[in-house]
Amino acid sequence: MNDLKIIPLPQMTSTKDIKIEQYKRQLIYYYNILMSVILAVFALIFTFIIPDKIMAWYLYGGLFLLVYTYLIVRKSYSVNVMVHSYIIIATLYNFYIMLVFWNNSIASFVWLIPIPLAAYVFFPRKYVFIYSLFVLLNIITGYFISKAFSFNFPKHSPDDVRITDTILMISNVAVISLLLYFKDKIKRVEIYHEIEQKAYHPEAHLIPVLEKIPFADELFEKIELLMKEKQLYKDVNFNISKLSTEMDINSSYISKSIRAKGYPNFNNYLNRHRIGCVKRLLNENDLEKITLMYIYTEAGFSNQSTFNRVFKQMESITPSEYISSLEMH
Repeated sequence: MNDLKIIPLPQMTSTKDIKIEQYKRQLIYYYNILMSVILAVFALIFTFIIPDKIMAWYLYGGLFLLVYTYLIVRKSYSVNVMVHSYIIIATLYNFYIMLVFWNNSIASFVWLIPIPLAAYVFFPRKYVFIYSLFVLLNIITGYFISKAFSFNFPKHSPDDVRITDTILMISNVAVISLLLYFKDKIKRVEIYHEIEQKAYHPEAHLIPVLEKIPFADELFEKIELLMKEKQLYKDVNFNISKLSTEMDINSSYISKSIRAKGYPNFNNYLNRHRIGCVKRLLNENDLEKITLMYIYTEAGFSNQSTFNRVFKQMESITPSEYISSLEMH
């Protein structure tokens, strides 16, 4: 125990922050590409399909502003400055669009939905509340302005509104999906950092292994979900290294999480899934029509001797005895 090497926590914190910074910049990059495409599509619609010169040029201007400013500030400013600035400017930019469509559709409000979500991805929770109020204030202001003043905006037919609303909804689903995808990646980095902090705590040798992983349950749930959805255990050559690559997680964390749930090791956990698959197949199929070999190979076992041994270890009876018990019922 005296030879236990301690990795300095400041270094791990720095690694975590660098990784999160990279993900946030990637998110900004992909978001700019996505929004550029969306603005271009809408600008072309109002140029050729729904003629509205003012709206078309307004959208072209927004597209130019988005791309040009991003190219200038992406290396000069911090992530927080860029996102704060964008949220404020984007909300104000949407104000004119919201007024134009106020009497035709409330779909323009949908543009504002990702604003609090973006704040949730990039900033502490207090900013989610602040920007939610900011968005709400914009909507309320738009309501009173639309009531107090009469604007001579172009009239749009129901068919026009249907087209723009449909594209708008699809666009926002894409934006929200992008934000949630990167939020999950950032959250994963934070979780693994917490695991490392516990694992390399100066008094780690005094703490039982199961107490070193505060996020073992959450990590195990992710492993279980992946194993069930993709049925990875059916791969005869599947091992903890492949799962580590699949999840982009250090294999030691996976091993600790699985052991925290009472499994002796990864192979035991993997075989539990395989035996469970065998039992489901035996219950769902007629052995007069399919072979036992098909069932155990379908579940991920390479040969019958391994299958028989593992089945006996886990079920305390042989496969033949289990099949007989099914036939009796």
